Amino acid sequence: MQVDWIWGLAGGLLIGIGGAVYLLFNGRIMGASGIIGGLVDGSGLDTKWERLSFLVGVFLLPIVLYPLYREVNPHITDNLLILVAAGLFVGVGTRLANGCTSGHGVCGMSRLSLRGFVATACYILAGGIGVLIFRHLFGVI
Repeated sequence: MQVDWIWGLAGGLLIGIGGAVYLLFNGRIMGASGIIGGLVDGSGLDTKWERLSFLVGVFLLPIVLYPLYREVNPHITDNLLILVAAGLFVGVGTRLANGCTSGHGVCGMSRLSLRGFVATACYILAGGIGVLIFRHLFGVI
């Protein structure tokens, strides 16, 4: 029986809970690109410890949980060039959209933000087009 969908559900629930906790305790939207961007461009230095602790948690949690879930296959390519290019495209896209999937898709849509719905529709469409191009036309992913 195929149960990979459970990992997506669990991850989505954890991101949603994280977004709710971040909003309740900090009064701000949990947008990962905004958290990182504020550190990089200096606009978020007044909350740098909060931002850094968030990023440390995002980095350390998979390492802590790895011994429990070794059998999960994320289906990521081994091609380092493609991974770097994908990361750069995501970074540029989040800057152009003024947010990322956690900011617009999870937190924005849950607050019934029109901007969140529009941004989410755009990046889902762009992701679908990307899969069509890079997997089915070029065969690189």
